[in-house]
Amino acid sequence: MGPYAAPAWLPGGHAQTIFAAWRRPRPVAFERERWDTPDGDFIDLDWAGPRDAARRLVLFHGLEGSSRSHYARSIVGRAVSEGWRCVVPHFRGCSGEVNRLPRAYHSGDYAEIDWILRRLRQGSPSGLEVVGVSLGGNALLKWLGESGEDAIPIAAHAAAVSAPFDLEAAGHALGRGFNKVYTRMFLGSLKKKADAKLARFPGSVDAHAMRASRNLYEFDNAVTAPLHGFRDTDHYWQSAGSWPGFAAIRVPTLVINARNDPFMPEKSLERARGASKHVTFEFPAGGGHAGFLSGPFPGRHGWLAARLLEFFSDRRTP
Repeated sequence: MGPYAAPAWLPGGHAQTIFAAWRRPRPVAFERERWDTPDGDFIDLDWAGPRDAARRLVLFHGLEGSSRSHYARSIVGRAVSEGWRCVVPHFRGCSGEVNRLPRAYHSGDYAEIDWILRRLRQGSPSGLEVVGVSLGGNALLKWLGESGEDAIPIAAHAAAVSAPFDLEAAGHALGRGFNKVYTRMFLGSLKKKADAKLARFPGSVDAHAMRASRNLYEFDNAVTAPLHGFRDTDHYWQSAGSWPGFAAIRVPTLVINARNDPFMPEKSLERARGASKHVTFEFPAGGGHAGFLSGPFPGRHGWLAARLLEFFSDRRTP
């Protein structure tokens, strides 16, 4: 299929991001399964599609996302219509129920990705097709880079959509200008969950600093970094960004980032230089953050799902 081009009636990265989230595809009929984690916590996985399907698609959602996110509905809905078995694993605390431990999830949580994919691979007749969107895309790319050849028996192909692989630049970008609108939305959800955790685990984080945080830098400094073993936000963002591992990726991987993505500066796409031959980059001019609507008003979500399934089905990928 041809490269992505944003419709003329929907100009600009912010409009393409917001309208795509508002223009929600129809719901998918999911079935929920709960797994206990090795450290005594749990995650919830939402399944859809025929149980005996030969091909399996795994989708990792973004920050405060879920199987209800517009991109999950679109991608899974298309794959199921073509006979795929799909699953959306929820990061801890994102399935509608607070998880059991003080820790939650973060952008570089590749160890969690590894555990989930290895368990899913045990029940799959073939290698998994894996998608990560936004935060989930960065975590997936981090896993691919850290795993190198060890990922080959697990994932047949992988794809990252709107992944903030230069996490430091993306984090700072979300604290400026109109992007503060997205930040307020994220913080509203994150702070609510952090308050629920504090009620269960008093003193686990600095409650005053958490509640006073005005951007993701301050929230990550108060909550995400200390709960997940990082010294501070700078240590977290520098450690969790996936781009340093691009040269080590050995699974055929598609990376799609719009040049007008409000969440990551266009200049950060230069980080793609030096990636292995197994990584295909597509940087269309438009699309926003996880948007990629196409067609006449009010637009359709079909382009992204079709492009991903095309890539997963192309046996010529390196």
